[in-house]
Amino acid sequence: IQLVESGGGLVQAGESLRLSCAATGIIVSLSNMGWYRQGPANQRELVAEITSGGILNYADSVKGRFTISRESAKNTVYLQMNSLKPEDTAVFYCNAKRPYMGRDLYDYWGQGTQVAVSS
Repeated sequence: IQLVESGGGLVQAGESLRLSCAATGIIVSLSNMGWYRQGPANQRELVAEITSGGILNYADSVKGRFTISRESAKNTVYLQMNSLKPEDTAVFYCNAKRPYMGRDLYDYWGQGTQVAVSS
């Protein structure tokens, strides 16, 4: 099982980035796929999620700026981040869960990709 993130980098405030999470060993369309982030001295927090049923959830801080999507043919999940702010600076992690009967059949994490936004 592998979740490989890519697309991070250093940008200026107001610019955009698109993160990718390529999965092997699981099927993203059958999983709840999430993007989390962890900034300096912060706990890891959920940024966006797309459930196996296609329901989208976003943190209030990114609503209207970030969009999560998936491409089944490539077994990949994306996070389009627009109007980036310095407070978005963090390591972004991809997560895959498959809930079943009240528990997660699996819960996998990628290695993370750094996003840095300068003012």
